[in-house]
Amino acid sequence: MELSLTDFDFLNSFDKLDEVIIDEHGKNKLNLFMLKINSNMFDYAYLQDNLIDPLIEFSLSRNIRDEYKHKPAHLSKKAREKFINYINNKGELGELLLYCFLESHLNAPKILSKLELKTSTSHYVNGSDGVHFLKLANGNFKLIFGESKTIKGLTSALTDAFKSIDEFKRAKNTKDNDKSGLLHEKSLISDHLSKETFSDEEKNFIKSIIYPTRDNDFEVDDAFGIFVGYEIVISEEDKKLPNDDFRKKIQEQVKNEVEGKLTHITKKINEYKLYGHNFYIYILPFTELSKNRTAIQKEITK
Repeated sequence: MELSLTDFDFLNSFDKLDEVIIDEHGKNKLNLFMLKINSNMFDYAYLQDNLIDPLIEFSLSRNIRDEYKHKPAHLSKKAREKFINYINNKGELGELLLYCFLESHLNAPKILSKLELKTSTSHYVNGSDGVHFLKLANGNFKLIFGESKTIKGLTSALTDAFKSIDEFKRAKNTKDNDKSGLLHEKSLISDHLSKETFSDEEKNFIKSIIYPTRDNDFEVDDAFGIFVGYEIVISEEDKKLPNDDFRKKIQEQVKNEVEGKLTHITKKINEYKLYGHNFYIYILPFTELSKNRTAIQKEITK
């Protein structure tokens, strides 16, 4: 059986500029998206509109969504309230965008989000930004742990993302360290299943992916989904260009910036010896990152 994907209009917010296979074996993919441009400006309003529905799926557990399924206004209110309460740092929009890309583009259904597991500001700060699964063409699966970074510099954002993955993967459960790491994450998922409205068939299916047994007729490997939002600078002269010329120039600027970082990504995978994992990377440029990130979060929760 398979969990169903949610049909969002999310991808309509973007132009896809490139899909790059980073490694020689075809394991690691980088997908470069750019917001739609309207009158020589990124169309943040269109993105905001297309994030309202995914916000509910991202923020609320299946139990809550099931409880309020006949009360859409209350459901939306609860999702916005929970997301607002979660806005204590600059990473939360990236987590929502990563969720949307994995669901809408990669077709990897969510098992749990970090927001669902985070019960207070002092717990679950070191876990992944969400857990999804991907069924491969050969019948095997990838269990995908999310990592999102929205940082002004593209190099810094990529560096921090791989550093966080390395720390998460190597984390040990000690008295001096918040519980984290792959094994702890899987135990959290397993414990959380009983609190959700999964059917028995769905629960057994998810458990078989988290803890494969010899009875499985498929293999499961841990993988990582990465979202990076970074800042680009557009000159005043470029803003005066005709619309078609502006689109072409900014698209080329973004593609050149990202293509220049492919070697850096490979370097980080090698540095942390993450060879065995697949990486599904999504990169999105922002203008005035801090300002627009805050504006988007405010708009979708008002």
